[in-house]
Amino acid sequence: MGISVFVKHAYKCAFGGFGATATTVAAPGSTFSFAAPANTAGGLFGNTQNKGFGFSSGLGAGTAAGATGFGTGLGTTTLGGFGGFNIQPTQQQPGSLFGPQAQLQAQPTQLYQQVTALSAPTLLGDERDSILAKWNQLQAYWGTGKGYYSNNNQPVDFNQENPFCRFKAVGYSCVPVSKDEDGFVVLLFNRKESDVRALQQQLVESLHKFLGSNQTLTVNVDVVKALPNDQTEVIVYVVERSPNGTSKRIPATTLFNYLEQPNVKAQLTQIGVLMSVARTELSPAQLKQLLQNAPAGVDSIIWEQAKVDNPEPEKLIPVPMVGFKELLRRLQIQEQMTKQHQTRVDIISGDISDLQKNQATTVAKIAQYKRKLMDLSHRVLQVLIKQEIQRKSGYAIQVDEEHLRVQLDTIHSELNAPTQFKASGRLNELMSQIRMQNHFGAVRSEERYSVDADLLREIKHHLKQQQDGLSHLISVIKDDLEDIKLVEHGLSDSDSGHMRGSILS
Repeated sequence: MGISVFVKHAYKCAFGGFGATATTVAAPGSTFSFAAPANTAGGLFGNTQNKGFGFSSGLGAGTAAGATGFGTGLGTTTLGGFGGFNIQPTQQQPGSLFGPQAQLQAQPTQLYQQVTALSAPTLLGDERDSILAKWNQLQAYWGTGKGYYSNNNQPVDFNQENPFCRFKAVGYSCVPVSKDEDGFVVLLFNRKESDVRALQQQLVESLHKFLGSNQTLTVNVDVVKALPNDQTEVIVYVVERSPNGTSKRIPATTLFNYLEQPNVKAQLTQIGVLMSVARTELSPAQLKQLLQNAPAGVDSIIWEQAKVDNPEPEKLIPVPMVGFKELLRRLQIQEQMTKQHQTRVDIISGDISDLQKNQATTVAKIAQYKRKLMDLSHRVLQVLIKQEIQRKSGYAIQVDEEHLRVQLDTIHSELNAPTQFKASGRLNELMSQIRMQNHFGAVRSEERYSVDADLLREIKHHLKQQQDGLSHLISVIKDDLEDIKLVEHGLSDSDSGHMRGSILS
């Protein structure tokens, strides 16, 4: 009964999502998470021969695509930098989103073989089968190797999609937002970004040639982005111009299907293209179906918890990470993206510094132009005054001019009156000066200086030594003064004795 429940649970994990089927749906999240085409040998990192440990009976001596020795086969089933759902870009079978029914019928047999190899192998018929079962369990946990369980059946291959592999986790990637009408197709080159940028014009010409050199079609490069392992992602789109002058983009699926033709794909391979993927968004039905079913080998409980822990369900989607290579690839892409962000921040910082310099220069020029404008205004006023004097020379003073002169005299007398504006103006001036002095004094009082603790300790020690030296010097001077007083007193006594002797004699 326990084995039956275990098999059912493993079967549910193995057939839970898109990862076990073939479909042409674009992988969610980052554009790096698309799997290699079906006819590409080994994908981006290649598949190597199985180099399992093996027993003397030949365990692990065969070859299997994607299965290597201990730790060397992790993460070879997907091509994405942010994980993927093992979606193979092959033609979708009609009538079912999950691919051919033949695969669904064959996989239960494979799952039964895996469970038999892990629980009850009958290869040797003695107690060594229990050791073999433990070895098969270890290989299943690794996700690599071959499980021998019967003399009459072929060994079962353990890859990282098996439901017993332990090196699995769930991360998050951005949901693609590009539409089919945008026409974006991703080309993955096995070259450095600098080399691709240097040959970008030749790349455009080659792609135009692959499209039949049609004069109505124009190939455009949207983004050139560096990837880990000296690879580069190039996003292209094609614009078709009609005779009446209008233009439109070729849909992404149409361009992708054309590039996937065998003859065109062979030409792309010659110029270093590893794979091509149409960047299109998922339909609501596809997104719902993708979230409902856990990927192959991922437990449904872990998948449901990953959906609950999604920080932004509208923008992010959970994706499985299988093996240490996948985790390393995500780390490398994250580091590379961090460097790109830092480079962009440095560029923005440099632009801000240039703008600040330009602003300072502009402010200085504005002040200079203001002074120049004031000087020119004064010169113009002087010219107008002289011109008006020359124009009015020989004429008598008019009535309005006389009124203006009287008003000016009145204003002048009021300003010079000692009890009005003149005295109050001086008082106001004094009050302003007092306020300015108080303000400057407050500013000075607010200034504070901080001294390092060690430096302050040294200063105190030095001042203490100076004070001790001064105290010692003062004591020495006082002693010397006492000695001088004694000498003076002795001299005065000897002089008085001599005087008395002379008087007596």
